[in-house]
Amino acid sequence: MLIYYLKNRSSFIFVISEFLYLRCKKSRFYIEMMKRYLLPLVILCATINSCAMFQSIVKSSFPYTTTLVIPASSKAGEEHSAISMANSFDQNFTKTGNNGDRITLVRIVSAKLMSTDPSDYNIGNLKSVKIYLSKEDGKDEILVAERNDIGANAGNNVVLDIDNSHMLDELVREPSIRVRMAYKVRHTFNTDISLHVVLGVAAYPASQ
Repeated sequence: MLIYYLKNRSSFIFVISEFLYLRCKKSRFYIEMMKRYLLPLVILCATINSCAMFQSIVKSSFPYTTTLVIPASSKAGEEHSAISMANSFDQNFTKTGNNGDRITLVRIVSAKLMSTDPSDYNIGNLKSVKIYLSKEDGKDEILVAERNDIGANAGNNVVLDIDNSHMLDELVREPSIRVRMAYKVRHTFNTDISLHVVLGVAAYPASQ
């Protein structure tokens, strides 16, 4: 009986030992595999993802926005100007940014005008608008969007016709960009009007 017990105990110990050995061997194998293949793969994926993020930024549009105020004193038939400074969600493209030298062919790809105060203001009360960008002091002004045929019932949201014949590489690297809207009103109104301008700007990676 004792001999049988010892034999079975030896078998049990052998099985347990073999199991632990194989587990440890597999663990060492997995660790070695991770070191050899997984870690470089993770680094490669991180690098690709980082590059993809930059590619996405420079190939997709990033908006410059501002709010312009049209005073109630604007007279019908005469050209007036509303001026404000524009802001971009990504200030990394200014002269002090990290990516300023890495982009080129910066241009306008979309332009929109929306009523904000009052929100239901009919932009059709404007006969025409022209949007200009320039440095903060007004120098180097460039026409980037316009609309000369605004319908009388346009509503509170109007898409403008873009003018991307000029590249904006230097301008978008300025600390601030001035937006000037030249406009003519179709009808006078009794209160100041606030309009939100959204300019979609796009760029490509500069060749290194």
